[in-house]
Amino acid sequence: MNGVSESNPGHLVARLREGLPAEAVLTDPDVTAAYANDMASFCEAGAPAVVVLPRTVEEVQHVMRTATALRVPVVPQGARTGLSGAANASDGCIVLSLTRMDAILEISPVDRIAVVEPGVVNAALSRAVNEHGLYYPPDPSSWEQCTIGGNIGTASGGLCCVKYGVTAEYVLGLDVVLADGRLLRTGRRTAKGVAGYDLTRLFVGSEGSLGIVVRAVLALKPEPPQQLALAAEFGSAADACAAVCKIMEGGCVPSLLELMDRTTIRAVNDLAQMGLPETTEALLLAAFDTADPAADLAAVGELCAASGATEVVPADTHAESELLLQARRLSLTALEAVKGTTMIDDVCVPRSRLADMLEGTARIAEKYDLTIGVCAHAGDGNTHPTVCFDAQDPDESRRARESFDEIMALGLELGGTITGEHGVGVLKKEWLAREIGPVGVELQRGIKRTFDPLGLLNPGKLF
Repeated sequence: MNGVSESNPGHLVARLREGLPAEAVLTDPDVTAAYANDMASFCEAGAPAVVVLPRTVEEVQHVMRTATALRVPVVPQGARTGLSGAANASDGCIVLSLTRMDAILEISPVDRIAVVEPGVVNAALSRAVNEHGLYYPPDPSSWEQCTIGGNIGTASGGLCCVKYGVTAEYVLGLDVVLADGRLLRTGRRTAKGVAGYDLTRLFVGSEGSLGIVVRAVLALKPEPPQQLALAAEFGSAADACAAVCKIMEGGCVPSLLELMDRTTIRAVNDLAQMGLPETTEALLLAAFDTADPAADLAAVGELCAASGATEVVPADTHAESELLLQARRLSLTALEAVKGTTMIDDVCVPRSRLADMLEGTARIAEKYDLTIGVCAHAGDGNTHPTVCFDAQDPDESRRARESFDEIMALGLELGGTITGEHGVGVLKKEWLAREIGPVGVELQRGIKRTFDPLGLLNPGKLF
């Protein structure tokens, strides 16, 4: 749907300015073009008619009432760090950027909640609650830039999910502006609550297609002790994956369990000269934030050795641990530097099939003659095969896209899902239909129609 073709662009802007400050309405094409897309490759993006940057709930309501009256599509955005095209503009749309709604409204140590606006940056919230002895666990790799609203929209994960879970498990309640401008309040701020359908969970991961989140009540945990980490080197990815299975089967509860393959290790060394062991085929990083992390690391070290680890190196201090984990955090940036462009897949498989996933990805890389590095939240089975390619080379770009699709197909064959934490957006909407089937698509489209009967919210995403 292209609203500008159905109403005069000047009229749209004038109507928006009736309820928004002049500086909150951007119309310069050179400026609005900067809001056209997120960080995903191979995702179409249109030219927005206007970008609006509201600061209040009432201003968001005004935007949606105007959009409904003029039948103009609306694309909500956060920091645009997403990797699926979920924040990409459509031609003639209103881009609704929520980055200026960035207030932390409340932190309650007694109730263990925070109430925040959608533009709050993940890292800013984490630091703020730490001052109260509290902890907000979800920590995507882009946590220094990504916003809570974006995290909610894509149901983001992070490095600590193996112990603490994903964003959906921390969203207790939401204030949501619906497509027609009405304000809906879902959920609760209490520790328990089961009144009615769980609409809160429905909005988490909906990628802005059902409503605009303008406030969130988030659960917090007591701040844990500083974690200690170890690195275990393996002669094969299969041995590293076997160690992951032994660790989880043995009842261990690491705060982090991450894997880097040989390609990723070399890329990180090339970027940051970190001295990682390039002769190894896989590096497993484990961490514990328990009362006695050294003892837990020793137990995990034994399991790694029993699975074929060639060396196990535990950190003695928090600072040493952070150096180890910094290597993992640099993985995606380092892989991007290999060829200049990446497609980052997000396939999650059962832990028991993790080795099959890595071995299958290696075969795909060989088939298409491409560099594909894999880093993974191994404790979750959430892999990030990252296809490195030269976007200026048409043949290499074609092979990159085809390999990406084969990786998703492999994940489904192994009983997995096409996305563990990045969302569907534009990039994977054909694959969503394959995963959930025609009945699932029909029901999900019905839910969309209930909340957004005119199809104005983030059109062209998910389905």
